[in-house]
Amino acid sequence: MTRPALDLGPLATPVRRSLNGDHPGETGTMLPPLIDHHVHLMIVGIDALDHGNLAGAVDLGSPLDLVSAGRRRDGFPRVDYAGNFLTARGGYPMGRPWAPPSSVRELDAERGDRRAALPGAAETAVREQQAFGASVIKVALNADAGPVFDRATLAAVVTAARELDLPVVAHVEGEGMTALAVEAGVDALAHTPFTEQVDDALIARAVAAGQRWISTLFVAGYGATTPERERALDNLRRFREAGGRVLYGTDLGNGDQPLGVNPAELALLVEAGLGASDLIAALTDPWPRRSRAEGIATFVPGPPPAAIDDLPDWLATACVVPAEDLETL
Repeated sequence: MTRPALDLGPLATPVRRSLNGDHPGETGTMLPPLIDHHVHLMIVGIDALDHGNLAGAVDLGSPLDLVSAGRRRDGFPRVDYAGNFLTARGGYPMGRPWAPPSSVRELDAERGDRRAALPGAAETAVREQQAFGASVIKVALNADAGPVFDRATLAAVVTAARELDLPVVAHVEGEGMTALAVEAGVDALAHTPFTEQVDDALIARAVAAGQRWISTLFVAGYGATTPERERALDNLRRFREAGGRVLYGTDLGNGDQPLGVNPAELALLVEAGLGASDLIAALTDPWPRRSRAEGIATFVPGPPPAAIDDLPDWLATACVVPAEDLETL
């Protein structure tokens, strides 16, 4: 007996491709544009995702000249940029071979006695990122690799970003860093926490605040079972069960990964408990934008699989097409 196809949820629509295109009449499934919410174009190249199956990406750390160049580009993928890593003086990722000095902005601690009329280091840095085209702000909180922001300085970054309607995303690594990000009102975590077990009470606070977690599970082990990967899986599973919003992201540029949808990342999201519709929602959430790109769609050829374990490989066969080329069945 043939097993019924998975229920992909409300974002999936059976379609047929136009008779006038390269694949006339081919049937499949239409999905919203697919987005990788954590990439590094300074590592893989600004053109690396052109003509792939991603219609959007979020670049989480680059030199400002790359940001301004990227913002002038037309077409797809549609990329949002964080600009520089904002970090404490001497903090991560300063000195890392993959992070040129021009990609990192070190901030001195905020001083409580400065004149209110004068912008502090945090406000100046945030405004600089926006001036070059950033639409999200990235902070580095890695207590395992050097100094991190104190609470006052991190709060100043978040406040400055809020005034410009820019979300803040944090790299958290090391004991207590998830709590620091949650307490400061950080909007998203660049990675599922992988160096510390996040307790249920803190997860509940993160969910109540509307914080999103970008998955990046694959880079916690690169296919191997590691303590970091198992810790991240457990944290993400409980975050999702508590109602947290999960975003698909790979940390592209970190290790050997495909230039497009990574089925290994999707398989780990399934292992963390995401169902078919959850997986598609994580892949298509327009964050940090409020709306999806218009005029394009994702087309996945062939019938959906019957088993969720086969869903990652099926989704990886997707392509970006003009929405007008697809006819609803």
